[in-house]
Amino acid sequence: MTQTADIVIIGSGIGGASLASSLAPSGRRIVILERGDFLRDAPQARDDIEIFQKGYYRNTEEWFGTDGQSFLPGNYYYVGGNSKFFGAVMFRYRKEDFRPRSHMDGVSPGWPISYDDLSPWYDAAEAVFQVRGSISDDPTEPPHSEPYGYPPVPDEPAIAAVRKRLEKAGIHPSPLPLAIDIETWLRRAKTGWDAFPNTGKGKIDAEVGPLSRALAHENVSLITGANVLRLETDASGRRVVAAIFTKDGVEHRISADTFAVAAGAVQSAALLLRSANSAHPTGLGNSSDQLGRNFMNHNTSAMLTFDPLAPNTSVYQKTITFNDFYNEDNEFGFPLGNVQLLGHITGNILKANFPVPAPAWFTRVLARYAYGWFLTSEDLPNPESRVMVRDGRIVMNWVRSNMRAHEALIKKTRAAMRKAGFPIVLTHTFGRKTTSHQCGTARLGNDPKTSVVNLDCRSHDVENLYVTDASILPTSAAVNPALTVAALAIKAGLSIAR
Repeated sequence: MTQTADIVIIGSGIGGASLASSLAPSGRRIVILERGDFLRDAPQARDDIEIFQKGYYRNTEEWFGTDGQSFLPGNYYYVGGNSKFFGAVMFRYRKEDFRPRSHMDGVSPGWPISYDDLSPWYDAAEAVFQVRGSISDDPTEPPHSEPYGYPPVPDEPAIAAVRKRLEKAGIHPSPLPLAIDIETWLRRAKTGWDAFPNTGKGKIDAEVGPLSRALAHENVSLITGANVLRLETDASGRRVVAAIFTKDGVEHRISADTFAVAAGAVQSAALLLRSANSAHPTGLGNSSDQLGRNFMNHNTSAMLTFDPLAPNTSVYQKTITFNDFYNEDNEFGFPLGNVQLLGHITGNILKANFPVPAPAWFTRVLARYAYGWFLTSEDLPNPESRVMVRDGRIVMNWVRSNMRAHEALIKKTRAAMRKAGFPIVLTHTFGRKTTSHQCGTARLGNDPKTSVVNLDCRSHDVENLYVTDASILPTSAAVNPALTVAALAIKAGLSIAR
């Protein structure tokens, strides 16, 4: 079965939906191909036992390491992509993240554009995702041309007390920039949103934000359950002529003038690698041999701080962050990373992640006095850190980097928490096969010899092929990448429309 469109977008996550929203007013016929279906509401959607202990929403897809061992990557395939479960944190990369700079275990190469180049597109992305925040005393906060459109999500009383304790300890906590309508979220159920599915409109994810705006235009349509197998080019290899996908067991072909791949850093690379042909023998748009390479994934840890005299009465918790150690730290002399609150950790969530079997009453007692934090350090690009496709299977070789900086971030944060009055501090560093914040497999750059796409996110090799997801990020920085992905996709939309 053959269909036609002006523009085909593969993926409806942050990058694909933001691109569709940017292009929708052009009037061109836009078809979005999404592998998953709509995420429907269900009693399990706010049940922390079903989600975290029983894995009700867990995807069973397996990827493989180069050691031959399979693992569950934790990706989600729904309309809106992984953002249906994200923490809704919408940081701008810091000005320093766009420049080359030294780290404890290497060098971050910087970007071919500056923060100032991307700043107007950050403004646009914050508007689309209705980001709540404030330009505060965060020492790393980059300049904004205009304030946030919504005030920050308010601290609950227990978290306001933590903020004061951190300030007294010399830390500079600030509001997390969040794509959350807190009143709407809590109206459904009194839970946090971090890793909970968004089955309503409380979390401004890719579906609720940009995709709904795009689909309000008659020229934009969405095909769900569409698993794209490969892209086909003309004989010259200079233009994509069709995407081949399956739906309900039937193979379909859709042709268009322009194609944009936004399936996520791993799946986009895998799709382009699977699309190899005689004109592109090592993968579509891979004359640089960089496709699938430079995979980055952030070095992350969870930290639990306990105070037996200060019960945590919060419901959602996730409202403050601090970047005191983000840039050159006085003790270590290198950038270390970001610290932000996790969503409130209930006894059931703690039980699901406890290192040994524990009774529910015990984890409930512990959770009552626990405050959860998420620590992030930059992962540096490395050509040997890569995504491959072997016998049709995704194979990952994540080469971790900069772990000394992450260990230093844990040390500094632990000391700050103890100074703030938390006598017990526990940490768990996530392993190599945790694939959150995936980025970097089709890097953006000026030089076709060292990058996959140009500054407009267009393939150096294929004139009508764009990539608009986290795979194009040249560096991972040390903050959540969602807003940067959205900003680049909106920017690419202007280029395509022209």
